Amino acid sequence: MTLGDAKAARARRPWTFAAVCVMVVSMALLLFGLTQVPPIRLLPGYVVTYLLIGACIFGPTGKLPLRQAGAFLLPGVLLAALALMNLGFWAGGWLLGLPAWGLLLSRWTPENPIRIGQLLEFLGLLVLGLVIFTFNAIYPFPSLGLFLLPVIPLVRLAYPEYRAKPLQAAVELVLGVATVVVVFAIPTPEGSWSSPWTLAGGGATVGLMIGYWAGRLPQRLRRLRPNHGAVI
Repeated sequence: MTLGDAKAARARRPWTFAAVCVMVVSMALLLFGLTQVPPIRLLPGYVVTYLLIGACIFGPTGKLPLRQAGAFLLPGVLLAALALMNLGFWAGGWLLGLPAWGLLLSRWTPENPIRIGQLLEFLGLLVLGLVIFTFNAIYPFPSLGLFLLPVIPLVRLAYPEYRAKPLQAAVELVLGVATVVVVFAIPTPEGSWSSPWTLAGGGATVGLMIGYWAGRLPQRLRRLRPNHGAVI
């Protein structure tokens, strides 16, 4: 891979933080909707959420091979079918790890396959995230992750590489602030002992945790011969 290729790849990185924001606000709205309407009426909202997260991940890269699309969509389709058959709402739990799953898939190439160890780590973190999200309703300390969403884009502005992408920085800052505003605007359902912002905060903490792990995974770069340019 040449130096020019590396710079182009960095410019086309997925917007994982934006995907996490979409996931957080959608989780809050879907959980509120479960107290108001039958699950089948939430299916369009679930589909829109799934597609928006996919757009945040694969849109900036400009490519979505068929196998990545299938691996991204298939779990959601299967889990949504289980929910419609009243076999559990695992589809909602899957949304917690969907931004990180999309990030893993966006790096999947013949030269850089997803290894079994990475897949097991992802599933382990997803299970841990589900535990955190479940007990967050009782011990709401993880909910404080919600307030990190408007802060993270501001902190990232300290990095020149992030400042060089003003559109992404602006969108993610607006999304971070809007997520907090929307979540706090959702009323607490009658009889519920957990507010929407508490649940959304737990989702934010889990989404950021798994997304950070996925973003820190090293990428194995294919080396080219020296006469093809600078090699990294």
